[in-house]
Amino acid sequence: MRNLIVTLCLMVASVLLVLAVAPAQVERSMNVVLPHDPWPVGERAARLHATLRVADWHADSLLWKRDLTQRSDRGHVDLPRLREGNVALQVFTAVTKSPRDQNYEQNTGDSDNITLLAVAQGWPLRSWTSLAERALHQAAKLHGFAEEAPEDLVVVLDREGLTSALAAREDGPAPMIAVLGIEGMHALDGDIAELERLWDAGFRVFGLHHFFDNALGASLHGESGAGLTDFGREVVAEIERRGGIIDLAHSSPQVVRDVLAMTTRPPIVSHTGLHGACPSPRNLPDELMVAIAERRGLIGIGYWDGAVCDPSPASVAATLDYGRELLGTDALSLGSDYDGSTTVAFDASELAALTQGLLVAGFEEEAIRDVMGENTLRFLVRWLP
Repeated sequence: MRNLIVTLCLMVASVLLVLAVAPAQVERSMNVVLPHDPWPVGERAARLHATLRVADWHADSLLWKRDLTQRSDRGHVDLPRLREGNVALQVFTAVTKSPRDQNYEQNTGDSDNITLLAVAQGWPLRSWTSLAERALHQAAKLHGFAEEAPEDLVVVLDREGLTSALAAREDGPAPMIAVLGIEGMHALDGDIAELERLWDAGFRVFGLHHFFDNALGASLHGESGAGLTDFGREVVAEIERRGGIIDLAHSSPQVVRDVLAMTTRPPIVSHTGLHGACPSPRNLPDELMVAIAERRGLIGIGYWDGAVCDPSPASVAATLDYGRELLGTDALSLGSDYDGSTTVAFDASELAALTQGLLVAGFEEEAIRDVMGENTLRFLVRWLP
């Protein structure tokens, strides 16, 4: 009996060790910053960057087992690094399902990597089987960080809250501003009534798809290539009625067309590249980007190879330069996809390197100010509920 007890104790200890160590090891392998010497940042770029209000449309940091109030030696984003990068506003996005063979060409929805991650990271039991509960858990994490460090982080839900938070920054050091987004409305678990719970939890930016087709319609990386379903139209109409922001990243071209045809509020594409600058299957056709820009929507340019082909600051700046010619600077913004299982060349603390890249690419200082954050802030002040 004694040997059995010892064996059981060793088994339990082994499981606990795996649960404690495995999530960190997984993240280290998936959210990589390429080794590099310090990126050169000239005096003009450093001076300009210090005056910016940087804003970013997409980071998946809530997915991982990290305290974002503390600086970490893994991943791309935490509050100390965001402060070093002079970020004023970050949209934190909840990820609820990701297929096993995740790729840009074609995926089915019959597998899911997030279930195992949820179990390994000790998420609530109800989140193991409910995508809505996974989203709510990640929202609770963000609100918890804001409660833990109110001097460092504030979560805004509406334009009044955002205006107040921005005004506080004019008076000196103030909390970084966070907005909640979601990556894929499969988080509804097929029930539009769940939108009420997501809204009450603070979600305001609603990505319709991720890497697979769902009940709303087709993903850019799914199987059917179809447009919105009847359920998808119902969900889009309800998001618009509430004053939510629709995010078309990962949606099929036909879904993009359908959304543009049925809505009056401008959408965004939160994290992407431009096909003419980087002909990746991850990027929507340029003509759809033009259509979104013509509707006063915003395009968030990412920092990883699938979006910009080469993740260096110069390459990200080159994509933005291409976008300046295609769309105009008023349609451009940042959408890093930090902590989204991406490999990048600079983390949130090194964003001055992108300001340097834009100066080298010939952007005027006012245009840099707009692209790096002011376009996003103006959009949110106008279109948050």
